[in-house]
Amino acid sequence: MKKLNYLFTAVILLFMGVASAQETEEVIPETYINPLDIDYTYMVYNSHRDISYRSGADPAVIEYRGEYYMFVTRSFGYWHSKDLINWEFIKPKQWFFEGSNAPTAFNYKDSLVYFAGDPAGYGSILYTDDPKKGEWTPTASISTNIQDSELFIDDDGKAYLYWGSSNVHPLKVKMLDKDNRFIETGVEKELINLVEEEHGWERFGENNYHPTLKEGYMEGASMTKHNGKYYLQYAAPGTQFNVYADAAYVSDSPLGPFTYMKNNPMSFKPGGFTNGAGHGITMKQKNGQYWHFATMALASNSHWERRLAMFPTYFDKEGLMYTITAYGDYPLYGPKHPTKAGQHNGWMLLSYKGKATVSSSQMQISKSTATDGDFDIKEMPLEKNSKGKIISKVLTDESPKSFWVAEANNDQQWVEIEMLSLGKIYAFQLNFHDQESGIYTRTEGLRHRFTLEVSEDGKNWKTIVDRSESFKDTPNAYIPLNKAVKAKYVRYKNIEVPGNNLALSEIRVFGKGFGKKPAKVKNFEIIRQEDRRDISLKWDEVKGAQGYNIRWGIAPNKLYHSWLVYDKSEHFMRSLDRDTEYYFSIEAFNENGISKSSEVVKVK
Repeated sequence: MKKLNYLFTAVILLFMGVASAQETEEVIPETYINPLDIDYTYMVYNSHRDISYRSGADPAVIEYRGEYYMFVTRSFGYWHSKDLINWEFIKPKQWFFEGSNAPTAFNYKDSLVYFAGDPAGYGSILYTDDPKKGEWTPTASISTNIQDSELFIDDDGKAYLYWGSSNVHPLKVKMLDKDNRFIETGVEKELINLVEEEHGWERFGENNYHPTLKEGYMEGASMTKHNGKYYLQYAAPGTQFNVYADAAYVSDSPLGPFTYMKNNPMSFKPGGFTNGAGHGITMKQKNGQYWHFATMALASNSHWERRLAMFPTYFDKEGLMYTITAYGDYPLYGPKHPTKAGQHNGWMLLSYKGKATVSSSQMQISKSTATDGDFDIKEMPLEKNSKGKIISKVLTDESPKSFWVAEANNDQQWVEIEMLSLGKIYAFQLNFHDQESGIYTRTEGLRHRFTLEVSEDGKNWKTIVDRSESFKDTPNAYIPLNKAVKAKYVRYKNIEVPGNNLALSEIRVFGKGFGKKPAKVKNFEIIRQEDRRDISLKWDEVKGAQGYNIRWGIAPNKLYHSWLVYDKSEHFMRSLDRDTEYYFSIEAFNENGISKSSEVVKVK
């Protein structure tokens, strides 16, 4: 009898152990990252100069019959998605010869999709009831001045075309007759222009500074209707700069008059790994969540080399439109998350300043955009460590412009990173670089094939990602793991990528460290300058911090803006509105997490 009781107890304990293990098994949330992981198209312009690079810019995204379509400048087609994360390219049967430029698309009552974006600035508006099939019909009329345009059809069926791309001329609007081939009705009106002397963020240049040019470019009109209000969005000051942003004017009518929104810019991401959040579109997910799709400035091969981002967007109780971009190039909760879709999920950067060694090195370039819009370029000397391995400092420096080029594109090329500390890895982002790839226009059959290995001690390795036979083209590959792994070392092993040589700008590893979060930032000092558009900030360095995230806004509970900086304890901004009071706060972060925020400070 005792044996039966012991056996029964053992079975119960075993069952409880299994149940307990099942209960404690970690559930990995659905995530995505910016820049978006899609197969960006190689560009035609600059091909006459033998400059080969991919780009994705000026997105127009719509929901249509429960699914999503994304149109992108000069991509020779568009992308389709069911979940806003996984996108498949559609090659249309009829399209503009040079792709499309600053496209616009509109879903009219789930019956027809209208589209415009001829690179020449004039052409027919196309339409279809089956964008997934790729068959489009042109209207039997020609519209002019459709460069950087936005087609908007109101609930009453009246159609409007907003457009403008200039550092001199304002955004304009004209009415079209939707039921008569979109012929212009004759109603044309000037709407808004930049006011750089009041709005610091509209000033031209990297960090809103240029030694001679003061006028930013106003472009990228977009219209969102919410609760009976019309939000006319626009981009400034230039697509190649870290401060490229979108702002909004608000009106009770699609024709105006429009009033500047006091919390502008509404989409702004000047700091961190990938910068820029301008020339985009705000669209509504089928569950009611708004998203702002925007252009990010890569600008390494060319100022026109760009990527796409997706940020969650909201309207507060005052009706102010704002976008969350804080930690916007870290892993973010996917669109299905019930309360935090698009917000940072807590995975931190484990690879920053990791010791990287490489198989070979044709060149290593440290590169950044200068304040005058040109580049600061430095070729790194060949260095080896004590074991004779080639060192690469550009692969873990959080700069998308800097890059390493291997001597070949084959399975003998590799990158090994020793992270500063042991961590729990949840995801990777591989940012490939185009170095004289010799590829121009949309090219099918491109693929990135590789494996990823991890190790705790640098001796015993385990393959955790195997894309050795992949047919995916992933220039900004984001790879979340199904199960987290503990490691201090990461190894990328190449098999095949597009182009003549393997080239990478950054390998980013995300997860959770096993150490302590940084302490709260102390002595946060803020001095608004005589030019009230400018402000200087400094604080005490926090031991163990990788960097700091500065937050600010027009009220203590409206700190909608953020600027992430690494390795410094001071910062100078030229992005404020002259006549606005602001509130500031700051937090420190490292691979283990984010500190408590400092007290909110009012700045008159």
